[in-house]
Amino acid sequence: MMKGRILLISCLTVLNAWAQDEVQLIGVGNRTVEPAFRMVESPRIIDTTFVTKVIEYPLLVLQYPTSIQLESITPATIKTEPKLNQLYHSYVKLGIGSELMPLGEVYFDSKRSRKYVYGIHAKHLSSFGNFENYAPAQFDRTRVEANGSLNEKNYSIKSKLFYGNQGLHYYGWQIPTDSVDRESIAQRYQHIGGDITFSSHKKDSAKFNYEVGLSYSHFNSKKPTIDSLFEWRAKENQVSISGSGTYRLGKELFGVDMGVRYNGYKYGDVGDTLNTGLDTGLVVNNTIINLKPHITSFMMNNRFKASIGLDLAVDVNTVTRVYVYPAIEIKYSLFNDLFIPYVGLKGGLNQTTFRSLTEQNEFVLSNVQLRNENTTIDFYGGFKGTLSKKMSFNIGASFARIKDKAFFVTDTVYSVGNKFNVIYDTLSLTTIEGSLSYQLNEKLKIDAIGRYYSYSLLNNAYAWNMPDWQAIARGSYNLFDKFLINLDLNFEGGRKALVYTMEDDVIEENLQYAKPLGLIADINLGLEYRYNKRISAFIQLNNVASQRYNRWYNYPVQVFQVLGGITARF
Repeated sequence: MMKGRILLISCLTVLNAWAQDEVQLIGVGNRTVEPAFRMVESPRIIDTTFVTKVIEYPLLVLQYPTSIQLESITPATIKTEPKLNQLYHSYVKLGIGSELMPLGEVYFDSKRSRKYVYGIHAKHLSSFGNFENYAPAQFDRTRVEANGSLNEKNYSIKSKLFYGNQGLHYYGWQIPTDSVDRESIAQRYQHIGGDITFSSHKKDSAKFNYEVGLSYSHFNSKKPTIDSLFEWRAKENQVSISGSGTYRLGKELFGVDMGVRYNGYKYGDVGDTLNTGLDTGLVVNNTIINLKPHITSFMMNNRFKASIGLDLAVDVNTVTRVYVYPAIEIKYSLFNDLFIPYVGLKGGLNQTTFRSLTEQNEFVLSNVQLRNENTTIDFYGGFKGTLSKKMSFNIGASFARIKDKAFFVTDTVYSVGNKFNVIYDTLSLTTIEGSLSYQLNEKLKIDAIGRYYSYSLLNNAYAWNMPDWQAIARGSYNLFDKFLINLDLNFEGGRKALVYTMEDDVIEENLQYAKPLGLIADINLGLEYRYNKRISAFIQLNNVASQRYNRWYNYPVQVFQVLGGITARF
């Protein structure tokens, strides 16, 4: 009862306190506190496992009958093809063409081998045809080559031996054929030599890989008659030692190329001043030493590639000269190789030899001056890429300055105008080029190339026998793997030859007479029929447009020609 009164008084006092500023409350009561006690047990870990009873439910045995019904299907047809085509040891191609032109090619090679590869190749092409109102024009070309290689896990060795024999006549002489002695205008080149190369192939990218090579060749012209005064024999020996090495460190590839090229050219009777007091021959001994260190860097997941280096060349001749050329190239791949811009700057010293001149113009004199071609600068750039999975393109331009560029002009001193001499000049060359390629598997391939050239020479009015523009197209089509069709088109224009008399169509420029050589329109069509994988027949139509254009001044080509034959593999 007492407790109830105290609670009531407290509540009234609180309610009254909300309405007043100060409240004092005094009360008396009894408060009971429960007695405390102490736990006598210590804490412990209970590790006893209490097993729960597992309730088992018996399975009801129910059996249902299963019915199986088989449906018949059409057997599948599987066509198996070998991953690699079958190889044959030998391949033979034999044919004959108009103007009595025999053709023969023989190949004997080893089959697939991881270690040993060897082969022997032989080719022959000749013609017994003539041109009306021109000197005899027969020619023959034969080449035999043997090669072999040893391929091991960490290195490989490759070697080659060859022999070439080429006969021709200086037929660029407008005179009845029967009135000229063939032997007096005949020429024959012989080329023999070989090379060997050792290459390392260490798989570890941190290892240094290298390659060394050695080559030798002998080249000579026809031995003249005893009483000849002008047609002396030319002999040339070439020795080349080359080496290169690469080392990869991270994203950089360090490399160095080096080489020594010796060329010894001799013409006529040299060094007979003791007996005759005259030195009527010609000797040129030339050595070029090259050293080219370079660094190639790959960045941005190999999309960006930059190569920077120097090309140091030492020309050891009558006067030793040292040249330093840049070697810079930068490429960048955009849109997964759809568009690749590139730019570069380079130069170099090219060794001019008697053999290299005959490869350009086989009707050159045997007694010529030899000067090394010095490209002081060659700046180029452009972009290439792919328009689709089947089509690619390339558009570029370049500017080069070349000292001692060789040009062929008609000789009037040692011949009747049916041979060519070599003159040298400084050339500034601008080139614009574009190409387009299309390939549909192995069925259709088409290539188109267009080039435009701009020449500026120091001493000559024109770049003799060089074209102002070129248009080249090549195509091949495979029909059911039975018929193979090939088409080649070559057009050139703007070529001019140096002449020494004024004629109706001759242009005079800076006291020099230039004769336009006309348009080259060379169209060739080939067709091959495969009887099976081992035997086929072919026919080749050359100069379909039947244009007797002049490849060199006063040297027309054969008109429409037909060449046919068979091929066999065994």
